[in-house]
Amino acid sequence: MTRTHPKRFAHPFEAVEPPRNAEVVIGVVSVTALVMMLGALSGSVVWLLGLLVFLPGTASALCTVRQTKFVSAWATLVVAVTVVVRHGDGRSWLDRILMVLLTLALGAASVYACHRRIRREHEMLRLRSTAAAMQRHILRPLPLLTDDVLVDGVYEPVQEDRLVGGDIYDVVVSPWGTRVLIGDVQGKGLPAVGAAFAVIGAFREAAHREPTLTAIVDALDASVVRHNSYAAQTGDDERFVTALIVNVDAHDEVQVINCGHIPPQLLHDATVITPALDSGVPLGLAELTAEPATVDWFAFPPGATLLLTTDGLTETRAADGTFYPVTERLTERAALSPTELPHALYDDARAFAGEGGQHDDVAVLSVRRSPHH
Repeated sequence: MTRTHPKRFAHPFEAVEPPRNAEVVIGVVSVTALVMMLGALSGSVVWLLGLLVFLPGTASALCTVRQTKFVSAWATLVVAVTVVVRHGDGRSWLDRILMVLLTLALGAASVYACHRRIRREHEMLRLRSTAAAMQRHILRPLPLLTDDVLVDGVYEPVQEDRLVGGDIYDVVVSPWGTRVLIGDVQGKGLPAVGAAFAVIGAFREAAHREPTLTAIVDALDASVVRHNSYAAQTGDDERFVTALIVNVDAHDEVQVINCGHIPPQLLHDATVITPALDSGVPLGLAELTAEPATVDWFAFPPGATLLLTTDGLTETRAADGTFYPVTERLTERAALSPTELPHALYDDARAFAGEGGQHDDVAVLSVRRSPHH
């Protein structure tokens, strides 16, 4: 029997908040006062008014349409009043009229640009919300408790330039134990979704039907091959999928098949061990080798935890090019609960990368063996 809990997401999808109206008014009045003061000191108030044209442009990038209209109207009004009041400074009326018209034109262009920007932001927000909803339906909510294990994790696929990541995972309770899949589809974004659908769908069916992990891997490989044949007909690129398939039952050993994926790490008694596994070819490439998929067995005692991850964690780099020390940071957090560990590692990796580092899509799963089974 399983228990599921609502999935936690690392970041909500929110639009960029514009400044408050009071902040806009204070900013505009302050800049205007500064320009007028500099103009009075230099004796060239009319010509320094050209600096005010930057106000609508700035507002179009940061403010709402209504706020941008206010800033544009304010700039036009200030320029018009100033050139009329200071008509006796010897400047040509044609120059004055052209300055007012230029300010008015730039204000109108700024309002139009602001409208376009906000419309694009709303479209992107809808796309990201759709992608998030789609992923919630594709991926199983975590944490999940079975008779054999407690599985929890974090998955953050949405980046600024990508709506959907290539990382996948799933958990299935079968007659032969709890089966866990974690994988990474070649490529990112929407083109990788088809392969992700194919692998997860095949896993959910085969995990209930097949008694052995090798048969499950054969079914997953066939699903990727079929997907690639359909992709070739439509002109899309063929893809492969690295994957790790784990089976935990009532025995004190765990069964694992590694299809070109990051190997798991075993946490037990405050120690971290990376089991030695045979690494086969990724899903979709089985025809390139004559070697069949190999099942590895290793001890998985009660209370121990398996950490499964994608290369988004191991390839996280700081600004100086230093890779994230997964084993070291995992050892420091070995005492954390299985529901805390994935989120702690994910947050630590993001902090390690910082602003100038590299942080890719990442999935981190913890599989804690039940103390009593």
